[in-house]
Amino acid sequence: MLVEPLLTPNQQLVLRALADAASPLSAYAILERLQDTTIRAPLQVYRALEKLMERGLVHRLESLNAFVACEHAGDHAERPVAFAICESCGWVEEFADTSVANGLDLWSKGHGFIARRVTVELRGLCGNCNEVAK
Repeated sequence: MLVEPLLTPNQQLVLRALADAASPLSAYAILERLQDTTIRAPLQVYRALEKLMERGLVHRLESLNAFVACEHAGDHAERPVAFAICESCGWVEEFADTSVANGLDLWSKGHGFIARRVTVELRGLCGNCNEVAK
């Protein structure tokens, strides 16, 4: 993982915790993982998360109230990012697809709606869990 040189120490700690995690983490799970560092309070985690999200380095998964490190930092300025979330194993895949962006743009224009923020989450079973379920 590349650590951004302009990040504060707390932002670096939070970003590293998310990058090292096997699944999305809540703010309190991040705080728990960082208990042996200088981060001591939830507010410190939330402030770091807010700045990391502003920079596009972290995403909030609305349906899980959890956070993940961005897999494509800087690669989604023109397209909304979408997430496939496995409800069985917790696997999360980030993707940006022009067809998703085009569909959302077409709907928005057709309804006179101006989107300020877009979060697309697909919830279901990943390929591995789907095979096991058969």
